[in-house]
Amino acid sequence: MPIPQTYSFTRYLSAKRTVDARALNWHVWQWLVTGLVDARQQQPMRILELGAGTGAMVERLLSAGALRNAVYTAIDADRDAMLQARNALPRWATAQGFQVTEHGESLRLQSHTQDVTLHLETINLFDFIAREQQQNWQLLIGQALLDLLDVPTALPRLFSVLQPGGAFYFPITFDGGSILEPSIDTAYDAHIEALYHATMDARVVYGQRSGDSRSGRHLFTHLRAIGADILSAGSSDWVVFAGVPSRTTGPASPKQYPADEAYFLHFIIHTMHTALATHAELDPDRFERWIQRRHAQVEEGTLVYIAHQLDIAGRVPMQSQDR
Repeated sequence: MPIPQTYSFTRYLSAKRTVDARALNWHVWQWLVTGLVDARQQQPMRILELGAGTGAMVERLLSAGALRNAVYTAIDADRDAMLQARNALPRWATAQGFQVTEHGESLRLQSHTQDVTLHLETINLFDFIAREQQQNWQLLIGQALLDLLDVPTALPRLFSVLQPGGAFYFPITFDGGSILEPSIDTAYDAHIEALYHATMDARVVYGQRSGDSRSGRHLFTHLRAIGADILSAGSSDWVVFAGVPSRTTGPASPKQYPADEAYFLHFIIHTMHTALATHAELDPDRFERWIQRRHAQVEEGTLVYIAHQLDIAGRVPMQSQDR
């Protein structure tokens, strides 16, 4: 596809669904799904997803048959993403054979094996936690979330809404690898990667440190420091590359990326460009040529992108934590 003239974060979230689906660690996913399916309780399981985006995770869990009886609350600060989720989820669920009933701002999704009441809300996660002030949830989900936070200070606040012994699932947590192939200039490529990761480490949101380019590996220490048990973990690398040419265009045409993953790649390059365009260590003209060459590689179907990430799941202690 040609280089986009404008960029939409909501489209990026949709485009990365297929990337995430390939990346999710199967063993950690099975730990989660098996635990949900085997849960034996009279009352619906209460699940909270932070940074839910366009609703990919709830669709994935429903497709896996994991939500036997649940109240699922999905929040995100991005209004456009939540609006897309609210509009698309009923259509998707109906197409999958669910009976969909609207109850005010909530949806009830029912099949012969699953019964889920879904609440969607646009709100900052810390505002939501401050408002709730109760240990209401049995499972906390945060996909591609923790690398955007100051984890040591954020984790106790996130876990404050979990019941004692409650479970957590943190997939797609970035862990310090942004690989673009083929190389343009090995040393220059490495320098750009290092500077890009440094912008994550230096990120400040609302006056607070908010990011860590090695969140995945550091998460082990942070979780253990607050007494959480890590019960499953594994890599969940994004690997994006173009496959065979389409039959309609013939073997001489560029190879095709799956689904909307060409847009996903253009967005990643755009993100790097935005983060480093005015960096004092980069010559603007040389960096601009590097960015344009990366975009061109997407158009040619030659760019391979790999991002190293980790999925980690477990439980908080059975005893109640001090707030």
